[in-house]
Amino acid sequence: MVQIFVSIKDIRFVYSSNERPSLKSPHLICGFPGSGYVGKLAVDHLIQELQAKHLVDIYSSSFPPQVVIRSDGTVDLIKNSIFWWKGDDGATDLLLLTGDSQPATPDSEYALADEVLNLASQFETSQVFTLAAYITGVFVDKPKVFGTATDLDIVSKFASHNISAMDSGSITGMNGLIIGIAKLRNMKGICLLGETSGYVVDAKASKSILETLLNMIRVKIDMTNLDKRAKDTELLIQTIEQQMGGRGTRALEGQQPQKPRDTGYIS
Repeated sequence: MVQIFVSIKDIRFVYSSNERPSLKSPHLICGFPGSGYVGKLAVDHLIQELQAKHLVDIYSSSFPPQVVIRSDGTVDLIKNSIFWWKGDDGATDLLLLTGDSQPATPDSEYALADEVLNLASQFETSQVFTLAAYITGVFVDKPKVFGTATDLDIVSKFASHNISAMDSGSITGMNGLIIGIAKLRNMKGICLLGETSGYVVDAKASKSILETLLNMIRVKIDMTNLDKRAKDTELLIQTIEQQMGGRGTRALEGQQPQKPRDTGYIS
């Protein structure tokens, strides 16, 4: 593998090749680790099923000082990675961002968001998606999808995708910051949030937002592996409920979700 190093401030980009893919205005889709790993699971599944190709690894001294042990027994520094996929049958090209961690400080979050959008702009990206968690504190059978965007035209189309438009609160961390900075750059930004308790790694919520995203960008993939993980989530939830004696941890079907914590929509 050819590695091309580009160092910016405390951020280092390590490209897998000195050749850049030929993409036509790809969507940037981000799945950072956060509550329930909702966004990360969704994007990781998308990368796997599309067999997306690796573009660049992103390292930063603002990531936690540790290594991650991979499934093959080797270790890697904490990093974010971007993959690419060229759409077929008229589908839009994609840049897919996943990561082991979000930056630890506000300054480093702003710096990383800015540099990720700098990279996306090199491919003339005009639309950015972030996938996140809408924390309610209760378990639900069918997680809803909530959303917010950078302009009213996008929000007005949410209902057609069964997305509940948010009208208050905040989105913390990179999931909110990237679409906020995208707006300043005249890029469209959309955040889709899967309803989750916030207590478990929630593949059910991941499946909900991924299905919504795929419908919006008109891409089809096999959901079998994520379905299996969603069933594992349900079994875990059932175990937790049994241990708690069923004391009010699951919302009734059709019941409105509780408001997130006072700190905002922790994503």
